[in-house]
Amino acid sequence: MSQRYNTLSQAFRSLFGRRAKKISLDAGSACPNRDGTRALGGCLFCNAAGSGTGLHHKGFGLRAQWDAGTVSARGRGEALLAYLQSFSNTYGPASRLQALVDEAAALPDVAGLSLGTRPDCLDAEKIALLAGAPLGHVRLELGLQSANDATLARINRGHDAAAFARAATAAAGAGLWVTAHLMAGLPGESVADFLATVDFLNTLPVRGVKFHNTLVVAGSGLAALYTAGGYEPMSRPDYLDAVVQGLARLRPDLVVERLNADPAPGELLAPAWAADKQALLRDIRDRLETDDIRQGGRYAGPAVRI
Repeated sequence: MSQRYNTLSQAFRSLFGRRAKKISLDAGSACPNRDGTRALGGCLFCNAAGSGTGLHHKGFGLRAQWDAGTVSARGRGEALLAYLQSFSNTYGPASRLQALVDEAAALPDVAGLSLGTRPDCLDAEKIALLAGAPLGHVRLELGLQSANDATLARINRGHDAAAFARAATAAAGAGLWVTAHLMAGLPGESVADFLATVDFLNTLPVRGVKFHNTLVVAGSGLAALYTAGGYEPMSRPDYLDAVVQGLARLRPDLVVERLNADPAPGELLAPAWAADKQALLRDIRDRLETDDIRQGGRYAGPAVRI
């Protein structure tokens, strides 16, 4: 089966000359959408751990998490990246971010740093701090989710699409690798809405993208809406259409870092089909082959200089 889109493994080999592995770490970060600065309760789809492990609040520092997470990778010669995943890791004062960067840079055999955050938790000082980090590779994972401002308001996101565009452009201009997170099946959205978000992303100087199917997870605001009959998850066929058509329209230089969401054990309420990640990945790849679709095959826009 031929490769029909740019994969993260290919990008890592190009960057490091070898295989690479991201080690998920929990830095105990907060979120302005949860602490009342912007809102309470977080984004509608978010789980209580902010897509993280919660290990920091259980007393495990970054070094302890790193040592445990790199056990299986030792001896394989992989480039190891510290991935600060949960919540918004650039939220708070720049001094806190500097301390996190310094701690990450001191991890043994670390080859790079990846931080998950929100576009409204970045400013020029923090971007410059990250761009000057003593690490070989620094990447930002920014949540866009949707380019539709009405959807962003509906899911309690707390920022608009323009905020994402400003943050992504500033970070890329400083030399940071920017990866965008997009979600298909958000409340009120169709496949066409998802494709419009792909088109929006194509105009920005981002380097990577993660596609996510919207999950109804325990403890989220979306779970309450779903239980009350106010939300119907996207069907599996529609998600396949969204991903396959999205790849066809996606700018051909972008790296596709993920094709579907990965629920934590025991948290998934709906849709049931999301529990079988590998079957979904197989069907996406089979569909690309059957329909002879390659990334960027239907992209008609201009190249974006990065």
